[in-house]
Amino acid sequence: RIPDDVQVQVLVQAREHLIRRTFEALDGVKNAIVHMYNSTSPLQRRVTFGDASREDIKKMAVDGAALVKELIPTVPGTNIDLEYSPESFSDTEMDYALEICEAIMDVWEPTPEKRVILNLPATVEWTTPNIHADQIEWFCRNVKDRESVNISLHTHNDRGTGIAATELGLLAGGDRVEGTLFGNGERTGNLDIVIASLNMNSHGIETGLDFTDLPRIREIYERTTRMVVPDRQPYAGELVFTAFSGSHQDAIKKGMDRRKKEMAAENGDNMRWGVPYLTIDPGDIGRTYEAIIRINSQSGKGGVAYILEREHGFDLPKTMHPQVGNQISDLADKLGRELEPQDVKDAFYKYFANVSEPLHVIEYELDHQTEERGSVRCRAEVLLNGEKKKIEGLGNGPINAFVHALELDGKKDFVLTDYRSHSLHGGSSSDAAAYVQLKHNDGRLVWGAGVDPSIEMAGLRALVSAWNLLR
Repeated sequence: RIPDDVQVQVLVQAREHLIRRTFEALDGVKNAIVHMYNSTSPLQRRVTFGDASREDIKKMAVDGAALVKELIPTVPGTNIDLEYSPESFSDTEMDYALEICEAIMDVWEPTPEKRVILNLPATVEWTTPNIHADQIEWFCRNVKDRESVNISLHTHNDRGTGIAATELGLLAGGDRVEGTLFGNGERTGNLDIVIASLNMNSHGIETGLDFTDLPRIREIYERTTRMVVPDRQPYAGELVFTAFSGSHQDAIKKGMDRRKKEMAAENGDNMRWGVPYLTIDPGDIGRTYEAIIRINSQSGKGGVAYILEREHGFDLPKTMHPQVGNQISDLADKLGRELEPQDVKDAFYKYFANVSEPLHVIEYELDHQTEERGSVRCRAEVLLNGEKKKIEGLGNGPINAFVHALELDGKKDFVLTDYRSHSLHGGSSSDAAAYVQLKHNDGRLVWGAGVDPSIEMAGLRALVSAWNLLR
């Protein structure tokens, strides 16, 4: 069941019966690494091996290596590479680690064409990453026949710096790493191979590992192991590309908008990534943009505008952002929870779009044939504070005519200062959105929005919404 291009690695202590059993298990395997280890540190020699000497531990390793070499012919159909680990290398005297590894090399006789893997484990992370890198560099500089050796790194995460130690170890001369998906392993875990690889990818160093569909890998991992990748796990966590802070959301929205414009202008998909607070393009690892911004009481104008645009197609005027952002952030604070995109849309309609109290337009018609004052006459039946009435006015367009109708009815206490409209690109293709800003006689500025299949009616609804919001 092992694919032809997969090399399995078997890990075995330097003990005779375990080595023999391991080779029995290799029968039928096409490609394998036999990885033998024994612990070498002073603490392990004293406690685990009962005050064994350095010579005792070296003999254990050499005898095991000799048995491994002897048993290779028993699996003639298997291509075998050899690996040795002085376990607890991070706590072993450097000269002794080198001595025991070179003794193993004397038995296995590696060549540049058939290298031996010398794995130098930080079995327990005792020191800072720079010390680990110093150890790796010293070993690389001093080991004999360096061209016949692949130096392998195997870090644990007891101090929470296993990834950093690995990256520095590679800079110090390491050739190979051993790690686990999402950092699974003993105690605090082993190297997270996902993070290490994507860290390198983000700096232009290809590792050969494919994480372009990381959510799928995570799903399989969680389903098959029943373990959970934490929400804040770098790259793979649910929230790592998510901003709750208002200032972060605003910067992300500006970065995404600018990138969209620049890509359209340059007509290319290979433009250098550059969006504040997002270390890489989430799309490169199969993440989507829907969850980049999440709305809670910390959120600000940019985040709310981003959700309304990306999820629902509303391209709010920039000067409208603070009014809408503050209202929806206050709602999240009042509810004491994060708002979903649908919550944001519902709140936008409740507080800003098609607001119909105290003024509601029941019927509205335009007459373009008039020659009085302007080119348009409007006639409307409205409900104002529960009372039906008919109003009419003249203007050079539908909105202007309705403003005149309000003026004739004594309800104009404002100046119309801004008007925008567009089709709802994220919603129904038949809908249009409009935005109207009014300045009250007392100086207050208010935006209202309208949504309707008719662009004219959307503008009228936006005007009515703004008028209602001034009350």
